Amino acid sequence: MMRQWMRLVTVVAGVISAVGIAAGQQSSPAIIGISHMCVYTSDAKASENFYGHLLGAVKGSDPLDAKGSRYYFSPTQFVEVLPLPPQQGMSRISCVAFNTVDADGMRQYLRAHGVETAVAVQLASDGSRWFAVKDPEGNIVKFVQPGKPVAMAANARPIGTRVIHVGYLVHSKAAEDHFYREILGFKPYWYGAMQPGKVDWISQQVPDGHDWLEYMMVGEGSDTPADKVDARTLGVLNHFSLGVANMEEAVATLYREDRLSPRHDGPQMGKDGKWQANFYDPDGTRVELMEFQPVMKPCCSEFTAESPRQ
Repeated sequence: MMRQWMRLVTVVAGVISAVGIAAGQQSSPAIIGISHMCVYTSDAKASENFYGHLLGAVKGSDPLDAKGSRYYFSPTQFVEVLPLPPQQGMSRISCVAFNTVDADGMRQYLRAHGVETAVAVQLASDGSRWFAVKDPEGNIVKFVQPGKPVAMAANARPIGTRVIHVGYLVHSKAAEDHFYREILGFKPYWYGAMQPGKVDWISQQVPDGHDWLEYMMVGEGSDTPADKVDARTLGVLNHFSLGVANMEEAVATLYREDRLSPRHDGPQMGKDGKWQANFYDPDGTRVELMEFQPVMKPCCSEFTAESPRQ
């Protein structure tokens, strides 16, 4: 009888433990915002002029890749510029990255939810902990637990100090939604299009902040056929955005200080009711300046979450 009782206690304890583990897997560690975007360059000096001089970011070494450089817009947000690999295709982005409060916990959470591409967590020289994973379309997504913030120089003059969103080409909304919304808990923010009846942009905010990821849709009901995407178009689709408080002042500063990139367009009113202007790095990757708050009613859908503030 005693042996049977002990076996029963052991079984019940095992069930309780399993339930506890499952319950712990129901929510991921907080994802608080965008860390950075990684871009490739065919000309490091030209990229340094664009990111360091024209956009005013502070250049630093790259703790994740000795061959790269970081250009900081704030102590915790930057663009990572990497040498163009010999066999790289049309795309000039290498990764997008989000800040989390617990890299180890995030990896465990993703693995528990069937995301087997989540590789081992690594420790960088700045004390940050990070790992990479592939989303359903094969894009490299990194989750970074920040280390020591970078000290910005007193004379630093980035045109924007907050990366408010990143965007890249997406073929399948359903596949990406399974990863970003169902597993990671990203929340709807806004969607829009150039033409009625189409969907070109779908914005999903991080679960625990106001930065967002923008699906740049091709095919699947968008204005851009998937088979018509060339290198120039892909550079427009793959982008990151710097928030600015006042677009007129930001563009006037760039113009007055001779910091306009050779290729640029705007300012213009976006379909989301926010002022925006576009600048392009030497390899065609778009950097969008965008005001934090809309100044007119957006097309296509209402905002379903609060917009970021300065």
